[in-house]
Amino acid sequence: MDTVRVAYRDNDRTPVIYCIKEMAARYYNLNVEVLRIYDQDAYESCIFDGAADIIPEHLEYLFEWVNQGKGNAIMFLAPTRSAEGQLVVRPETNNLEDLKGGKIAVRTHGRPFAINMRIRGLGLENDVEFMLVDDSEVGRWQQWKKVVTGDCVATFVACLYLPAALAAGLKVLPVPDYEIVGQYGHACSAEFARANNDVMLRYVKAATHGIALMKLRRNEALDIVAGEPAKLMKLTDNRPELERQFDCIAAPLHIKAYPTPDGISHSYEIGCNEWPGGAGINPITLWDMHWLKQIDDEGFIDNLIAEVQKR
Repeated sequence: MDTVRVAYRDNDRTPVIYCIKEMAARYYNLNVEVLRIYDQDAYESCIFDGAADIIPEHLEYLFEWVNQGKGNAIMFLAPTRSAEGQLVVRPETNNLEDLKGGKIAVRTHGRPFAINMRIRGLGLENDVEFMLVDDSEVGRWQQWKKVVTGDCVATFVACLYLPAALAAGLKVLPVPDYEIVGQYGHACSAEFARANNDVMLRYVKAATHGIALMKLRRNEALDIVAGEPAKLMKLTDNRPELERQFDCIAAPLHIKAYPTPDGISHSYEIGCNEWPGGAGINPITLWDMHWLKQIDDEGFIDNLIAEVQKR
């Protein structure tokens, strides 16, 4: 059985990764070795220095790496197509006009510039201010506290962390999705892809299968997630919360994991804001969808969906 090493940073990524791992071993004669690399520098270099083969999150830095000749990378899956987080406001806020003149709390971790872009997409960029709020000040994904205190009029909160904001008396103000290459975008080095074409094909099949299981066979996927992922997420003894977080993770996933043109463009702009050395490269050059396109053209994905649905 061939082995492919998949490195991740945050433990809430493990439900997707372990569903892929299980499908890879069960159906595609492929061992997915799961590695956690929390240090950012080590994570960003891992597909180039031999520490791992594939990464399934945090890809925007690769535009700079490739543009500056630090490594040749390929992006090949985009299971989520929208920016993370729902817009959270005070109870008396009923429309976007109510946000004008106020401040938007922006989490400094992850993709902070994505918030600027989302606000721009809502037509409010020139009508609000942005307040950077680090997790160390308020707690992980608790920038909503600045809305409770009145320092800000709104913030975006990830589904995983939304209950605390709602319990504090805030509410979600529905706004349109904003297309980006979201969580679980996959990349590897060009060198690894060239040397392991069959492994890449089987991995893409396994990833497609794992996502299909999460979307269409919830209970079977939860049986997998209740194992090692639940331990890593510290939810072994809290099945209701495990299921809630599973649903948050599964909801935005797409079985046919193609990026959208706007998603690629927006992710490139986000990347260049944080890693300006990527400016000038054509972002399309990093994408290689031929493994996904091949299994799609062959009918593998549609047949898989039909099979998973009837089981």
